[in-house]
Amino acid sequence: RAKVMYGSGSQPRYHFIIFGASGFTGRFVLEEVARCAGEAREELRWAAAGRSRARLETALTQAAEALGKPELKTEVDIIVADVDDPESLAEMCKQAVIVLNCVGPYRFYGEPVVKACVENGAHCIDISGEPQFLESMQLNYDSQAAEKGVYVVGSCGFDSIPADMGVLYTRDQFKGTLTAVESFLTASMGPEGGCIHDGTWQSAVYGLADSDKLRSLRKKFSHKPLPVVGTRIKRRCALFYSDEIQQYAVPFMGADPSVVKRTQRFLSEEHQESPVQYGAYAGVGGVSSVMKLLFAGLMFFLLVKFSFGRKLLIKFPEFFSFGFFSKEGPTRKQMEGSSFRFAFYGEGYTEGQDPSQGKPNAKIRTLVQGPEAGYVATPIAMVQAAITILNEPDSLPEKGGVYTPGAAFAKTTLIDRLNKHGIQFSVL
Repeated sequence: RAKVMYGSGSQPRYHFIIFGASGFTGRFVLEEVARCAGEAREELRWAAAGRSRARLETALTQAAEALGKPELKTEVDIIVADVDDPESLAEMCKQAVIVLNCVGPYRFYGEPVVKACVENGAHCIDISGEPQFLESMQLNYDSQAAEKGVYVVGSCGFDSIPADMGVLYTRDQFKGTLTAVESFLTASMGPEGGCIHDGTWQSAVYGLADSDKLRSLRKKFSHKPLPVVGTRIKRRCALFYSDEIQQYAVPFMGADPSVVKRTQRFLSEEHQESPVQYGAYAGVGGVSSVMKLLFAGLMFFLLVKFSFGRKLLIKFPEFFSFGFFSKEGPTRKQMEGSSFRFAFYGEGYTEGQDPSQGKPNAKIRTLVQGPEAGYVATPIAMVQAAITILNEPDSLPEKGGVYTPGAAFAKTTLIDRLNKHGIQFSVL
């Protein structure tokens, strides 16, 4: 079994290094590590890394003020490392048990970090919601990571821990064989409103522009189709009124379906568990929201196919998204008023029923809910994933490799940890 406390060679200097700690999301991850430092099995040694020492010092000063922990300014080490400088990345990774990589869009900046981690014996987790990046890392680094005993776990933020662990939670709470789950995501904002930082917008622009490449990448895995147990899940329309959440809904455009499917494949092929089919949807609200979405969606799909259109989308995120994405990102007040809610609707066969005979005869409803998705829930999920790797090495998969959260954490106490930190899993 890969032992987590030591990569290759002697014990690294730091348990965690947050790479990109001065970026928009990285600053919130830095704060969350400072909050949770007491939860590691031994005194947590950690450092902040990135391109600019001055920006990292500013980030630590801001975190010290926000948390009332002046000691952060003097006690947290700074490491200067740049994705364009492989030696600096290697030097960083040699000093870490786990690198928390916050530098996106990952399609441009993610691979050098994964490569450096695998070659230098550091585990690596990221908060990518980009299927093309996540799946190409699995294709290119899984066997090397396994040889080195390194765990690379992608999509450890709001993409896709609530969905991936939510499906596993639903399966574990169901008494029998769960065969299919649909999830419905709704987000609510307080009186201050809310928005998402444009780094996520950029990932979406480049991701949709490259969707053909994702299809050809998937062919390289030469996967057999997963067996369908129970009734085949129905694909819903591109826009429909959902009785489940009492509003209009659309298929969820993020990484969740890709991540959940990879988890189910791993559990089916490696542990002979019955795979769960999955459909993901997001609520868009009432008729006026639908009109906005249709207009914004049409503009997006027309422009994203051309390089000049992509430049326009990248330059004016607020205009093209009706203010939903912005270059400044949300204020702390906006974050405090926002929350998310995932409702899971599952079906399957009760114990004693043969899943190969007849239709599913039982249903289950579960809920995963939590604070603002992008910059409160994402750091919580990422930091708890890192603490789980650190504290529970014996509950991780037998060998290193490139994993989804569900594959890596199915046998750990990650869900209990998340429950204690405000991302709540419950049965309705």
